[in-house]
Amino acid sequence: MDTSALRQAPFGSVLTETMAIAWFRDGNWSPERLEPTAPLPIHPAAHALHYSSSCFEGFKAYRRADGGVHLFRVDRHIERMRESARLLVLPEPDAAQLARMVLSLVDRCRGDVPDAPGALYLRPVLFGTVPNVGAAGTPTPEACLVVLASPVWDYFAGGLKPLRISVELSSRTAPHLGMVKTGGNYAAALGPTLAARREHRADQVLFCPEGKVQETGAANFLLIRGQHILTRGLDSTFLHGVTRDSALTLARHLGYEVSERVFDVEETLRWIAEGEAVLSGTAAVLAGVGTLIHQGREFRVGTGDVGPHTKALRAALIAIQRGESPDTFGWLTPV
Repeated sequence: MDTSALRQAPFGSVLTETMAIAWFRDGNWSPERLEPTAPLPIHPAAHALHYSSSCFEGFKAYRRADGGVHLFRVDRHIERMRESARLLVLPEPDAAQLARMVLSLVDRCRGDVPDAPGALYLRPVLFGTVPNVGAAGTPTPEACLVVLASPVWDYFAGGLKPLRISVELSSRTAPHLGMVKTGGNYAAALGPTLAARREHRADQVLFCPEGKVQETGAANFLLIRGQHILTRGLDSTFLHGVTRDSALTLARHLGYEVSERVFDVEETLRWIAEGEAVLSGTAAVLAGVGTLIHQGREFRVGTGDVGPHTKALRAALIAIQRGESPDTFGWLTPV
């Protein structure tokens, strides 16, 4: 694997030569197959193209120092994808079959898994394929499940940089679908995010409907002050991030007090005067926030740099992901 090319390529833009695929028809999933990564034969009337019957996942495989390869929390991602399928009334993937697809693809592409700090990003995607433009009120009886693999480099290859986050007093998505990992949610956040970039040079938008902190367009949001972490308690309005769960689990293990509850923008602004703000997600793991922008004013987060607790927690989590620290929580699956 040419790591110099990976350093320059946008995250997820390089794909392996092989993908895993299965089709759902007549009430059953076909046997999974490994095939060359190539365009799919999708009808222009496919349900997903018209009614957004689609969901996906994203997680990573890592190469250890001893040359072995393992996946991080693959079981949790598979279960979340099955839940997304249920909530979108899509044919639910069989957990064992999806696990086989992921494991067989990683095994086939073992040589494409970069050494640290790189990883192999896995992207399962499920979408409705029945060709019927009149099926707006009908679940799709046909679907396709594809697993793609993308060698990626460290998201912060040039070093951790504090982010600028604009506060938006609106929802990222429909409240009952916030916990679904579906493309429509990301598309809905794109307009406000691009507007915030133009107006405030912001990297992301923190959505706060009715002033209550929720999540950004592509990541969960956490606050840290001393040995205390505050984040939104789980509900249907936002994504139940696996990185979020991993960071909170690890933080409790390290002695942090974790509060999961509803809190508002005003409390956030008081918190960041001497604390830290963090985004959590698969690509970046944990990313520090240096500035919050609210009602045209800029509020510095702590010193304005990535905070020490953010750096320490990120390093501890990455060490587990790469197999450099003991897998105390049973998160790693060898391939």
